[in-house]
Amino acid sequence: MRRFASLTSSIAACALIAGAAAVDAANYPENPAPLAPEAFMELPLGTVKPDGWLRSQLQIQARGLTGHLDEFWDSLFSSAWKGLDGDAWERGPYYLDGLVPLAYLLDDQRLISKARPYIEYMLMTRQDTGWFGPVQNTDRWPLAVATKVLIQYYEATGDERVLELLKSYFQFILDNPPDWPDNQWRGVRAMETCIAAHWMYRQTKDPMYVKAAQSIIDNCYKWDEWFRNFAYTDEAITLWRSPLTPKDNPPKIGYNLLSHGVNIAMALKYPGFKYQQTADEKYHESFIMGLKSLDRYHGQVTGVFACDEHLAGLNPTQGTELCAVVEMMYSLENLISIWGTPELADRLESLAYNALPGTTTPDFWTHQYDQQVNQVLCSKDKRKWSTNGDESNMYGLEPNFGCCTANMHQGWPKFVSSMWMATHDKGLAAVALGPNTVSAKVADGVKVNIIQETEYPFDEHITYTIACQEDVEFPLYIRIPGWADKAKLVVGKRETIPAAAGEFACIKRVWKNGDKVKLTLPMDIRGERRYHDSIAIHRGPLVFSLEIGQYMTRVKKHSDIYPDASDWEIRPSDDWNYALLLNPEKLQSAFKVKTHPVSQIPFAAVAAPVVLSVKACQLDEWVMDWNSAGDLPQSPIDPKGLETKTVKLIPYGCTQLRITEFPLAEKK
Repeated sequence: MRRFASLTSSIAACALIAGAAAVDAANYPENPAPLAPEAFMELPLGTVKPDGWLRSQLQIQARGLTGHLDEFWDSLFSSAWKGLDGDAWERGPYYLDGLVPLAYLLDDQRLISKARPYIEYMLMTRQDTGWFGPVQNTDRWPLAVATKVLIQYYEATGDERVLELLKSYFQFILDNPPDWPDNQWRGVRAMETCIAAHWMYRQTKDPMYVKAAQSIIDNCYKWDEWFRNFAYTDEAITLWRSPLTPKDNPPKIGYNLLSHGVNIAMALKYPGFKYQQTADEKYHESFIMGLKSLDRYHGQVTGVFACDEHLAGLNPTQGTELCAVVEMMYSLENLISIWGTPELADRLESLAYNALPGTTTPDFWTHQYDQQVNQVLCSKDKRKWSTNGDESNMYGLEPNFGCCTANMHQGWPKFVSSMWMATHDKGLAAVALGPNTVSAKVADGVKVNIIQETEYPFDEHITYTIACQEDVEFPLYIRIPGWADKAKLVVGKRETIPAAAGEFACIKRVWKNGDKVKLTLPMDIRGERRYHDSIAIHRGPLVFSLEIGQYMTRVKKHSDIYPDASDWEIRPSDDWNYALLLNPEKLQSAFKVKTHPVSQIPFAAVAAPVVLSVKACQLDEWVMDWNSAGDLPQSPIDPKGLETKTVKLIPYGCTQLRITEFPLAEKK
């Protein structure tokens, strides 16, 4: 089971990053008093651009649902957020929250033009009261998402109308009674609006925004107390769900907005907002306690927690909603900026490189509502979900419900934007690793480019190349993942820099054009013991799953123009019920590793960049139950008399069907 280590030591290791008082004003807007100083400053949209396989992944997204969804999906085709008579609630802003950053990261004029009618409509509907958006909508929740969209649009374009609209909206919040009820989405998600309040305060230093943020915090649900007093600790929660709950034995704790996975994924960042507002360490402690509880009782091997649609326990056949994955990623990106914790960036990479691609098809034309860590059948059949429908793990346009169809698009673009952040000592920090180029100001406003050339997370080598028109002195911080005990960091040809796992390595020097830094992260095989003492396999930030042959059956086609926008059932054509035959103390010798260049479709199973081969035993008694893999047999398994064969494991993100938590047949 994943354990969340103490963050205190990590914060101490980063103390030099947060020393804002010791230097002159930074190159990017930082928290003015009375907000607590943040560890890092987030960079404006477009400062970081994807390269290599990561650019290919965003281009796939642009060619897939993100780039075409509003052409045929009625929730967007007739959206009230562009002045028509369709959906006026969250779906329009949700879609834009991914479309806008994707468009500007790729400099894709078609996508920019696609976003423009929505943006113009929002800006032109600003009322004298400060309210904006479709007249049909009277709910503050969609406006919270819309403010995040407008911030990204402003960072990409500098359109001053955004500042005018946001100022009017926060004046509306101050002029009107609080409307953040605990039993409504806008109440439990109220602090999403604090993102824009704090952003506006950094831009303007106008105290009205701190006042508005405090009003929201004082009058909405207190998630920090929920984290401190975690109620969903009974692992028997997996027995509460319909259709298994006996009518004469109702659950101890009911499903509601406070057990809802997406609400919780958003709320992870709320103690961070309170910390910024007050500098009170108790909010940091609340976050640590809450994440530990989620890991202990509901954690999944990819770094997210089970919630299908509500908290669902530790069993790897319980699902996790796609919205929860992308919202947890966004919360981690916010919290890394606030606290600078390297371990949160480890988890962010785990979600981005495993859970996110693992719940879409490689062409980004279909997605699941619920993904399972152990997933051997995707079909419209009864499962032990908490409250979701039978079709929730099918790959399609809007299986179960359309919120993820609208909201999933933010995952990759916001991850790219957060891969680098600025530091108070006028340097840059490589927060998440992968192929990209950052073009940012350092020192006293000098513009530099840093090219991060790599096939990470599939490969262990990363090269940073500095491009600058003049010699410039600044600190470069590079995150060393917590699993990378043998990391090696070299400047030039021979200058070795200390590179402790789980910390930011700092290189401060006068940089010249063409200078290179090489980071090597040896990717040893790691085992993690999990549910029923099963074993999960890691290499670098990647989680590995059994490669299972499959066949797909189209259930429904949603567009004649785009036939890939269809619903699919996926069934196994191979056996899946294997225990890994190995000695957990000698993992390196148990696996053969084969690597391949990353293809133009990075997460395609047929071209998996890394393949692990290992001996396994077939367990005939391990069969399906409720159309999922049956309960994991308790490990260890006695391999005597069991048939053995060599099986292949591929990255979790390359799979649709998979076993990821394996029974362990211990090899003595």
